[in-house]
Amino acid sequence: MTVRVSWVQPEDLIGHELRQAAQDGRDAGDVERRWHAAGGHPAPDRAGASDPPAPGRLRALAEELLDELASLDVPSAADEPTDLPSIRAACPRWPAPPGRPVPLDSDRLHAAWLGRAAGCLLGKPVEKLPLQGIRALARATGNWPLRTWFTARGLPAGLAAAHPWNRRSAPTSLAENIDGMPEDDDLDHPLLTVLLLQRYGHGFSTADLARLWLDELPAGRVFTAERVAYRNLLDGVEPPRTAVRRNPFREWIGAQIRADVHGWVHPGDPGAAAEQAHRDAVLTHTANGVYGAMFTAAALAQAAGGETDVHGCLAAGLRVVPPRSRYAHAVRLGIGAARAEADFDAVVDRLHAAYASTHHWVHVLPNAALLAAALTRADGDFSRSVCLAVSGGWDTDSNGATAGSLAGLLAGRASALPDRWTAPLKNRLATSVAGFGTIGFDTLAELTYQEVRRP
Repeated sequence: MTVRVSWVQPEDLIGHELRQAAQDGRDAGDVERRWHAAGGHPAPDRAGASDPPAPGRLRALAEELLDELASLDVPSAADEPTDLPSIRAACPRWPAPPGRPVPLDSDRLHAAWLGRAAGCLLGKPVEKLPLQGIRALARATGNWPLRTWFTARGLPAGLAAAHPWNRRSAPTSLAENIDGMPEDDDLDHPLLTVLLLQRYGHGFSTADLARLWLDELPAGRVFTAERVAYRNLLDGVEPPRTAVRRNPFREWIGAQIRADVHGWVHPGDPGAAAEQAHRDAVLTHTANGVYGAMFTAAALAQAAGGETDVHGCLAAGLRVVPPRSRYAHAVRLGIGAARAEADFDAVVDRLHAAYASTHHWVHVLPNAALLAAALTRADGDFSRSVCLAVSGGWDTDSNGATAGSLAGLLAGRASALPDRWTAPLKNRLATSVAGFGTIGFDTLAELTYQEVRRP
């Protein structure tokens, strides 16, 4: 029996690296011709591993070509640096620290945790499904525009066969199956950030995060860029090279889903939140992948300060992203589309026309555009924030989680979130992160609040 480990096989990585090369302007035509002439295949469309595995000669060629692609000049690098001093130099409106301490109580953090969980759970059963499948499933059950949990009740058998639910998530995330919050990497990583701050404080290093992962994070619980970086650590590669060695996922969404706690613990200080998120992100990501974490942390820090609306939060996020970068363009595109189109389905169609044929569904750029559009159109309303973010497809659980986190902070207290979203969670989060087990969101809020108060 062959064990196919997803997201790490060289013959699968090469197709993703060729796509990334096209996006950042590298001249990879010769490499692509050699790969296909040798019998190499494109990247798997939606899954993390192809079947069957490549023969040894093709795998060896993939490794050689991955290293060759890494040596090519990157024309976009001048506008999309990864090191923090260069990022700050490219951001003329970098946020200054607040002039006085900004109060934040644990109830606002409780709302953020609940919001993140509810948004994630809403998106779980349709993760990996194409947009037309999500729309068809919701319409068939009278849930479009999306306004509540997905359900299989009343779903025609033919439609269910044509667009099967996410096989790992449906047993725990359809309306009829929800019984607390099941484990998900979108919640595991915020838990790890709390643990990181408990052990190392706000001054943690990227190497500290690497040590924490090796100590506490099961390798099977990380995906895409995180799995490649984990493998690199086991191979003896030091951060931040872990983010670039044979890692075609370095501009995908992984670092963005790890950013929430960095924002929550810096209320009213988007700049400090972004800098802390940067130290986390560079373990696994570069350029736009890092900007996703910085943008999210900054926007959430602004919301945690309690002094702005969602539009001010998005503006704060943009202030820590190089304005000529593709990430900044994606956010501006999403905001502009949300303001220009009367119908949100038309907004989504516009974004899919811009990105769907060129970017993987887990890449950070299309998801950034969709998240910005959903938050802009929802205008701070919690239910609309999570529903619009999930209804746009792509990385549905991650976008729902980030939208719920921000909207939860803006709501200000846990009791302000609609009961239909919070009651099914039963104040219970399952995780394999050591030391947490099954934990309540109220307890997590208190633990996070302790890190806000840490000197």
